[in-house]
Amino acid sequence: MRRTPERIVLATANPHKAAELRAALTAAGLAVEVLDRPGDLPPVHETADTLERNAAAKAHAVADATGLAALADDTGLEVDALGGAPGVHAARYAGPAATDAENVAKLLAALEGTEAEGRTARFVTVLVLAEPVGADGTRPSDLVVRGAVAGRIAPAPRGRYGFGYDPVFVPDGGGGRTFGEMGPDEKAGLSHRSRAIAALVAAMRDAEGHDPPGG
Repeated sequence: MRRTPERIVLATANPHKAAELRAALTAAGLAVEVLDRPGDLPPVHETADTLERNAAAKAHAVADATGLAALADDTGLEVDALGGAPGVHAARYAGPAATDAENVAKLLAALEGTEAEGRTARFVTVLVLAEPVGADGTRPSDLVVRGAVAGRIAPAPRGRYGFGYDPVFVPDGGGGRTFGEMGPDEKAGLSHRSRAIAALVAAMRDAEGHDPPGG
């Protein structure tokens, strides 16, 4: 029976993502110490063609470097009018070193002239919780979960909160506002990342043989 680790290292080097993951884990009531990624670890190149593979590569690298369980995420934005793009390449849509503003500008340019009903999209987050390779040279099976939220792309950025594509993503159930117009707590109630954390906690409790909260 798999046991919940006492400590988990966040594999992301993005402070915004780390803050959201830490807040979501705390809100889920998971009794685990959450550690930041050590600053001296080299970056892991995200060259895979799926969110799962990118997240696994990051989780494995950080788990093996620290000797602790590592939690990694990879997030994609799938826009229906663009055939699912930018997808897994969301963070690098406008180039390897693109800023959030450059990625958003490219996305809006690609959707120029597209009416509101054709601007449907979804955010998808994959989380991978990985253990380090053991003394016998094997690694326990990863826990892999997904969280998603549907919505649409606004015609222009709105709001001062969040990061990435938040200023142009209007989630279903958000009253027509972008994630950028929502404070952290409100965004957490709808976001793909929070839903992925909820799925992770449920999977960890199930693997350990615990009843879910309230069960």
